[in-house]
Amino acid sequence: MIEAQKIDTEQIQTQRLLPMQVGVGRLLEMNAIEVEEEVKRALEELPALEVAENKDEKPSEDDSHQEDDYKESAEDMQRADYGDDDDIPYYLRKSNNGTYDPDDYVEPTVVATDGTMIDTLTEQLNEREVSPRQETIANYIIGNIDDNGYMARDMRSITEDIEMQTGLDVTVDEVKDVWKLIRTFDPAGIAAVDLRDCLLLQIQRMMEEDKTVEIIMANEIIADYFDLFSKKHFDKLATALEVSPDEIKEALEVIRGLNPKPASQLTSGGLEDGSRHIVPDFNIDVDGDEIVLTLLNNIPELQIEATFAENPKEEDFKKDRKQRDAMAFIRQRRDEAQMFIRMLSTRQETLFRVMSAIVKIQRAFFLTGDMGTLRPMVLRDIAAITGDDLSVISRATAAKYVSTPYGVFPLKKFFSEKVNDEEDASSHEIIEAIKKIISEESKRKPLSDEAITAALNAKGYSLARRTVSKYREKVGIPVARLRKEI
Repeated sequence: MIEAQKIDTEQIQTQRLLPMQVGVGRLLEMNAIEVEEEVKRALEELPALEVAENKDEKPSEDDSHQEDDYKESAEDMQRADYGDDDDIPYYLRKSNNGTYDPDDYVEPTVVATDGTMIDTLTEQLNEREVSPRQETIANYIIGNIDDNGYMARDMRSITEDIEMQTGLDVTVDEVKDVWKLIRTFDPAGIAAVDLRDCLLLQIQRMMEEDKTVEIIMANEIIADYFDLFSKKHFDKLATALEVSPDEIKEALEVIRGLNPKPASQLTSGGLEDGSRHIVPDFNIDVDGDEIVLTLLNNIPELQIEATFAENPKEEDFKKDRKQRDAMAFIRQRRDEAQMFIRMLSTRQETLFRVMSAIVKIQRAFFLTGDMGTLRPMVLRDIAAITGDDLSVISRATAAKYVSTPYGVFPLKKFFSEKVNDEEDASSHEIIEAIKKIISEESKRKPLSDEAITAALNAKGYSLARRTVSKYREKVGIPVARLRKEI
């Protein structure tokens, strides 16, 4: 029996993004440096795209041989309006090659040393008289020190690795002897097994140079009373040592001067260059009640190259096939270049529009720099001002930074929801209030979370204790017991 075949029609609504929308979305996700690289790539790959020349600047006939000496940009002309370099706004000090002058202020900076941690320790190993066998063991030990400077594995495991991978018949005692040698390297505390061991190594290095009462007591505290020290039971510590609180305080100052992460002075091979800066995408200058927003980038003005600029005429397509193909090629390449210019322009306009909306909502912060003035703000609030889709705003704010008179901030820093439905305050405002209360507390009797909650409620904030605990932990403030000082 043959089944009857039936054709049904069904209307389905789908959404398809145009190439222009996809391209703009991709550019929006990029930061300033990435977009500059994208423009360079487009200039290399799109033959119809070129950098627009400044037609207003024409060298005279007498000075034509010196035209390279007199290419003054618009930024250079603006700089000339200021009498002193200190008066030049931050965004005008940005050099033309996309880097920054040494006096530019960018707060988040990571600076590497001359070599990696492994390089530094290996150099010190080469200065010691060790046998080839000991050198092999030392290299395995150094390779098992983590980024903080601690041993990542035990001696027996390292011994087994050496035997399996090199065929050397080594003992655990041999490995321990070489490990003890590495523990004498700089910085003090390297190759420790835990925090207590790390601090002891540093104190013992200090005692080799100067055995003061404070250093000797600090050594005794870490060696024999580390639990009391870590829990900040200073009264019990003073009783155990049979000393006064003032004497304990001096020893604690010695301990506070130690480095719990000795390898932080070195690099672990994670940086490829000498230094890495966060390059802001926006700059904000404040003049009284006026906020000046500038979009920072080093993107040149682009245009269509002259040979691709003219539209082919109808008679051009009546010619032979080869000429028609040539005309089609010119038009296709021109359309690609025009689309890139439009996408880049749309990106810049969108970024400026979104940042302007952020400034409008968080105006109080940009005028004062007070984190407590940040208002609750979510993507929907920006969308209500700009009319952009939430996905567009999310891309426009991702991995973007703004330079302000108070430092460099990620745009995501300005977004936060209300703490609760009853409280019209942002999490930033609550955190600043908690910080202020804790900064004013007695260090001998720090406030509990219940006491902090009561203080906030007295200030008009309707919060639960668990909410206060959550925000305290979020900013890394320890519990009351661990904030106690003598």
